[in-house]
Amino acid sequence: QLQLVESGGGLVQPGGSLRLSCASAKLNLNYYTIGWFRQAPGKEREGVSCITGSDGRTYYADSVKGRFTISKDNAKNTVFLQMSSLKPEDTGIYYCAAVAVVAGLVMSQDEYDYWGQGTQVTVSS
Repeated sequence: QLQLVESGGGLVQPGGSLRLSCASAKLNLNYYTIGWFRQAPGKEREGVSCITGSDGRTYYADSVKGRFTISKDNAKNTVFLQMSSLKPEDTGIYYCAAVAVVAGLVMSQDEYDYWGQGTQVTVSS
């Protein structure tokens, strides 16, 4: 059974915006670092952003810095990825993942223990 569930993907035109959500009914996300990863067709999965559950520190890959914003809503036990100024190269399946918060800000996929099923983001005119 998946511990994390992503939602919010879809088809958007270049320059548009989407907000992805990562929620859990099992994990208290305050105790985890949550990372967003994406996999484009024919490419390896790559790290996009992460946020620590304890103090909300954030990290962004250079490719999304200034366009994407990661945040969390403790009351909803949900982490969001607000994506703006989307480009065709942002197309891919977006996954959220969780690792115990003691790990800090990490973007190594091997560090993460729990994964969602992914949500498709397509940026195309």
